[in-house]
Amino acid sequence: MMPLFISVRFFDLLDILLVAFLLYQIYSLIRGTVAINIFVGILMVLFLWWLVRFLNMSLLSTILGSVIGVGAIAVIIVFQQEIRRFLLLLGTQDIFNRRYAFQKFFNRQFSNISSQSLKQISRACRNMSRTKTGALIVISNRSELVTYVQTGDEINSDISHRLLETIFFKNSPMHDGATIVVGNKIKATRCVLPINDDLTIPAHLGLRHRAALSMSMETDSIVVIVSEETGTISYSKGSQLFTDLTHESLFASLVKEFMVNQN
Repeated sequence: MMPLFISVRFFDLLDILLVAFLLYQIYSLIRGTVAINIFVGILMVLFLWWLVRFLNMSLLSTILGSVIGVGAIAVIIVFQQEIRRFLLLLGTQDIFNRRYAFQKFFNRQFSNISSQSLKQISRACRNMSRTKTGALIVISNRSELVTYVQTGDEINSDISHRLLETIFFKNSPMHDGATIVVGNKIKATRCVLPINDDLTIPAHLGLRHRAALSMSMETDSIVVIVSEETGTISYSKGSQLFTDLTHESLFASLVKEFMVNQN
């Protein structure tokens, strides 16, 4: 006779908790990047494989098992940046510091950008537009953008229009590259953004616009651009590029995109 209850050991519960913890950490590393879609696809394939094995569908189970076996190599290639970040985190000496480890692994609260910070960004864009000062400002939505922050100089400063204008002043050593905003902080400057050469954009738009579109397509961020040639203000979201904005329309659009209270 079959037992009425399934016996659950302590190590079974520990196994489930460890797997859930690892999946959460993987999700935290790739949140806000296109890799999250690949991660969800992999989980769906694994779930389907477990289902057909449970139903004893041997042919389909064998095919999916072979795909998953070969796919392990593809996963390493696709997630090489995320795997590198994870190994760097494990390898750092601070991982053994209790406070640091707690913050890294459990403190995942994300501070949304405020209306006042968006106003400062819009004001800086207005002033830079008047002087035709080129600018590239990445505003994160729900991701820390750690990979891109690490390519530049971290400053972790409060957002102000004067600081942004100083950063992008043509004689400033920080004006090259992009400035990344996370929450209500200017996280880093001189950051390197991805460039997708396959993008088709109008001929009069330059490298800043291509980098902005590439970044917004790869992450959850919105990227604001001020053209050095024309002074035109634009911003990109996903694969969309919105051009010829005034600083008022830019502020209104950013408030709407980030769903912040204007009061």
